[in-house]
Amino acid sequence: MPFDLKTKRNYREFDTEEVEEYSIRYKEEVFYDGAFHKWSAPEHEEYTVGKRFYTFSTIFLALLIAYALYSNSPIMAITFILIGVVGYIYLQKEPHIVNFSITTEGIVADKEIYEFENLKSFWIFYDPPQEKLLSLRSKNNFTPYIHIPIGNEDPVKIRQILIDFIPEIKQDHNIVDAVERFLHI
Repeated sequence: MPFDLKTKRNYREFDTEEVEEYSIRYKEEVFYDGAFHKWSAPEHEEYTVGKRFYTFSTIFLALLIAYALYSNSPIMAITFILIGVVGYIYLQKEPHIVNFSITTEGIVADKEIYEFENLKSFWIFYDPPQEKLLSLRSKNNFTPYIHIPIGNEDPVKIRQILIDFIPEIKQDHNIVDAVERFLHI
């Protein structure tokens, strides 16, 4: 049986009446591309670090580089120098504003689409001002959770739309989430 790349995907069909019904139901206009809801948010939270952080980081990296040179390991020294430079550049970078939308096919983040057929469930973590995230549980084992910032949007409106496409199942923070928040990644 040959593998045909030209076969169509079996998307759930929506007619214009159904899209208009959602428009009335959520009291908002449907945009030209058929999105039920659109918003923009920074790709990550902007963290401010003080001189103390830079001082301790510089001393720590300098000690690691000195140890690498003492143990006659120039590759390790170069690696730690690059880690320091990349970390500094990352901390100075302004977050990129990402456009999100919920469509009939899935959730769109700039040019990436997370199709509903590839998602198991969703949960909204909302504890302002620290946490405002839409967490999607994916069927993919390599990236089981996809976190999308919701910024200043109404989480109830996003929930009302998503619950018609994928189930809402409570998620708990795992150790990776705790490390991400601690390291501000």
